[in-house]
Amino acid sequence: MQQTHASDLKEIRVHGTKSFPCAFYRTRSARIGTLVKHHWHDEVEILYFSGGPFLLDINMEQSVIDSESLCFINPGELHSIITKAPDSQEDAVVFSPDLLSFDTYDTAQIHLIQPIQKGRMLFPRRLTPEHPAFAPIRDAFMAVLHSFGPACQETPGADLSAVTDDLTSQLYIKASLLYILAVLSRYQLFTPTEKDLDRRVEAIKTTLTYIKENYKEKIYISDLAREVNLNEQYFCRFFKKAIGRTPMEYVNEYRIKQTRRLLEETDLSVTDVCLECGYNNLGNFLREFRKQTGTTPLQYRKQYQRSADQVIIS
Repeated sequence: MQQTHASDLKEIRVHGTKSFPCAFYRTRSARIGTLVKHHWHDEVEILYFSGGPFLLDINMEQSVIDSESLCFINPGELHSIITKAPDSQEDAVVFSPDLLSFDTYDTAQIHLIQPIQKGRMLFPRRLTPEHPAFAPIRDAFMAVLHSFGPACQETPGADLSAVTDDLTSQLYIKASLLYILAVLSRYQLFTPTEKDLDRRVEAIKTTLTYIKENYKEKIYISDLAREVNLNEQYFCRFFKKAIGRTPMEYVNEYRIKQTRRLLEETDLSVTDVCLECGYNNLGNFLREFRKQTGTTPLQYRKQYQRSADQVIIS
């Protein structure tokens, strides 16, 4: 489904643990804008929206989520979430299909789980309360959430992620996920994969991977267009339509994201951070940083350290 090098841009975070590849995430935003940036992973993701409005982009196809919904992300699908209202929240369970695999090759293993593992069977895109499968799947999703622990049942002030190494909790989670598969199967909601790959999605993956691997160096539009065998003019229109930003806007966003990480995690000087993240001109870097964060690098570092100190004290 992906090009060989495309997997380099998969999420850095590990979903769950090696022995139990399943994790719960709650993502919140106090303001309108990007809630989850474009990314992909080899795991299945189940999203729960209690309401809306959100803009869910999967493989460059956008859907407006304006009411309670369950959405499914198949392995390798490029996706992002934009919130259209302040104080928005979405919950997600991300798991490897291998978690549900059986050693014995029964009917479920042969006709459902193995095809999911090999990308030959797709989850439905979205379910709403009108569908008879919605309520039982939502209940099973909530059972998974509760099995990750009491913290997941509260509404935190910041994003939340959770994993568990408790045997009983893992059994409940696994049983609930299998139940979700059973309900989807009962209502014949799985569909076979189409043989024709969407080359547009692969082109975007290739471009994002190139940016991640080369953001410390000079990046020109011609470099990005060459990676996907497109002329520069067409590539720029194509990229903006897919991602919602020009290629260089995305490059700058990615670079500033890396500078924030270095300011938070290292004692590097602002000049060193600037050079480390692909900016060869300090003035350009400071302007871009302020444009995206509303502050200077030094002020950002002080604010972050002050917040970290408050968390430790409390």
